[in-house]
Amino acid sequence: MNTNAIQWRNGLKDGIPICLGYFAVSFTFGIMASGAGLSPWQAVIMSFTNLTSAGQFAALGIIAAKAPFMEMAVAQFIINLRYCLMSCSLSQKLDEKTPFFHRFLIGYGVTDEIFGVSVCRPGRLSPFFSYGLIAVAVPGWTLGTLLGAVSGDFLPPRILSALNVALYGMFLAVIIPPAKGNRTLSGVIVVSMVCSLIFAATPILNTISSGFKIIILTLLIAGAAAYLFPVKETGEEQHE
Repeated sequence: MNTNAIQWRNGLKDGIPICLGYFAVSFTFGIMASGAGLSPWQAVIMSFTNLTSAGQFAALGIIAAKAPFMEMAVAQFIINLRYCLMSCSLSQKLDEKTPFFHRFLIGYGVTDEIFGVSVCRPGRLSPFFSYGLIAVAVPGWTLGTLLGAVSGDFLPPRILSALNVALYGMFLAVIIPPAKGNRTLSGVIVVSMVCSLIFAATPILNTISSGFKIIILTLLIAGAAAYLFPVKETGEEQHE
């Protein structure tokens, strides 16, 4: 068996846990998309072409608020800007002779989880390993969306309510583990929650649409944290 086929199989194997996690989260997204007025196929196309849980959930609120396209575009740019950084990081693991079309296709499937698995893989990153990850992760995200959108029409309201709560559980599972050993990150999370509450409770601020709330809070809090608590490079730490 050639090297590319082995890399593909390894990618498929390592992508199975991602697929299962995506299925559970996207099922909830499908239900919420149906509640926001999207048809099952609109929700499926949205998941297949975006692959961004935070961006897609934020988009539902913007769509429900009937906000202008520019607000949607700016919100998605801010929320998904991290993928540009992840792609730049992954490009350093690729062989310098890797053709552009491989880089282009890999860029389509860069998500938090796929990036995490790829960047931790020792040695050079094979495009076919990335294709294996994408080939199993994307169907999990898309199929979960479809089943959630279709199930929303006949599942009991109590179950739908419970599944909606599962979304917040997912976000807690994402932020709590890394925050345990990082006081700066813990502080940023607390400040974000307080600021979000202020925006929701203050008479003038609560009139701002959900999309611009995300944009404002992301720029202010992330910008302040980056300025006040910059992350030191490994090389800098070694010289100290």
